[in-house]
Amino acid sequence: MNRACVPITAIWVAFSVAGCSSKPPSTLGQSGSGGAGNGTSAGSSFGGSSGGSSGNSFGGSSGGSVGGSAGGAGQSTNPAGGQSTNPAGGQSGSAGDAQSGGAGMSTAGSASGGSAGTAGVLTAPEFVTSAANAYWNTTAPIKKLTSGTADLKIDESTKYQRWDGFGGCFNEMGWDALSVVSSEIPRAMKLLFDAKEGANFAYGRLPLGASDYSMSWYTLDDTAGDYAMDKFSIDRDKQKLIPFIKAALASKPDLHLWASPWVVPSWMMDGSSNMKSDKQTLDAHALYMARFVEEYAKEGLKIEAIHPQNEPGYARVHWTQALLIDFIKTYLGPTLAKRNLSTEVWCGTMSKDPDDTNIAKAAANDAAAMMYIKGFGVQWNLQAAVATLAAKGPVMQTEHRCGNYNFASPYWDQTRYDAAKAQNDHLYGEESWQLIRDWITSGVNSYSAWNMVLDTVGKSLDNWPQNALLVVDRSAKTLTATAAYYAFRHYSQYVAPGATRIGLTGSKDALAFKNPDGSIIAEVYNGGSAAKTTTIDAAGALYQFDVPAHGWATLKLTH
Repeated sequence: MNRACVPITAIWVAFSVAGCSSKPPSTLGQSGSGGAGNGTSAGSSFGGSSGGSSGNSFGGSSGGSVGGSAGGAGQSTNPAGGQSTNPAGGQSGSAGDAQSGGAGMSTAGSASGGSAGTAGVLTAPEFVTSAANAYWNTTAPIKKLTSGTADLKIDESTKYQRWDGFGGCFNEMGWDALSVVSSEIPRAMKLLFDAKEGANFAYGRLPLGASDYSMSWYTLDDTAGDYAMDKFSIDRDKQKLIPFIKAALASKPDLHLWASPWVVPSWMMDGSSNMKSDKQTLDAHALYMARFVEEYAKEGLKIEAIHPQNEPGYARVHWTQALLIDFIKTYLGPTLAKRNLSTEVWCGTMSKDPDDTNIAKAAANDAAAMMYIKGFGVQWNLQAAVATLAAKGPVMQTEHRCGNYNFASPYWDQTRYDAAKAQNDHLYGEESWQLIRDWITSGVNSYSAWNMVLDTVGKSLDNWPQNALLVVDRSAKTLTATAAYYAFRHYSQYVAPGATRIGLTGSKDALAFKNPDGSIIAEVYNGGSAAKTTTIDAAGALYQFDVPAHGWATLKLTH
């Protein structure tokens, strides 16, 4: 990103009706071996055709949609810093949850997480709401109706795109902020990556060289004329970036890593910052990327995909459409193959319209380029191109809008721009919920946050204060989850990799998904100034609940 970030007011609803199985209660919820199925069971390793159907983020081998083994998510009191207790399912999340295996989830977070339930009998749904100063509330009431008219209706027969997961970007400034609260690093990683007590992120983006949220600008080979990459080094990355990634892997060992460069070595450009087009330079640039993959592998970090340029239309290096496509098909793809690297090439990350739109569409229509391109990475202004690109391969939304803009932007009041610091407030949470909804509706298969962690000021190297999911107050030495974090988590904790978006009628402020384990997830937003009583029809059953004012809710239904 070479731009910005904002605050949100949101509410989600997650509901679950468990027990429609002939298996004994102790085995309910065992659709996989535990954790999220992250798109690795078939197709490409980075968002393949199966989307990772071998597991799901709610069950795990011990069962329990949210409770997990020995009380899992219910052990701590609101670990993410929100206003309500009972962050993920049950006041105490007792060890008995491991035996009930998800069949007995309780409404309003009962102390034991509910009884084991009876196979074949519907039990109470899971339901979570968020609103200003009341984030991740699992005690909101929900009731099953015997009659009534539904406001929303889920249609399992209508199927849209496969869902591969959510993620975020690693940057040096994020780790630098976390170093101020080093004792909180394990909690921060759990909030972002844990499947039961966190956002369950499946993807991790990292810069290939510096981003605008590095501590300073740099590349991995600044030695002029080093075409053989003899001076290539990731020593700089070992200081902050790689420790950040390894901390995340401690919480999410199967995290999918992908990378994109913001900048290239200056000696690969001419005096006007145009990428040189001679064979020697382009061979060296492809080798530069291959060496990145190889050196990271030595650190135990598998780079599954490379997007060869972040925002070419805005970048500090200028690519023509023809040159970037030629680089992919003539240099980068063949170089990775020659060096026996399985790292995929994606056409990303495209941001500026029409410049980057034209690059992506031209690449999609270039048969030689598509021999190497496995998917498309789009962000910011390319939402209208998603449907066209999706016909050619999976599409990842690669960068959530960063908030705090001095220009017009959806769901944002431009007068709120603050040149001194980012507003990590509820309004940015509401904005975030709606942006996620819009991109999912457009047909993307995955969605990435921008900065996962920053300090409360959040200034980039370009002096633009941007928002983050978790913020560190350097003076108070505190770590806080923002409203935007909860907007993401409402989706990402409940919608498992390998899910399918399904039909939902009655409101544009609601989405529905079917997870690999068969559970149904409804996400609902209320932008009004008063709580909204909502009735949803799911599989012929009616459930009624309130979505808070300026809030969102998640409902999980298992059957």
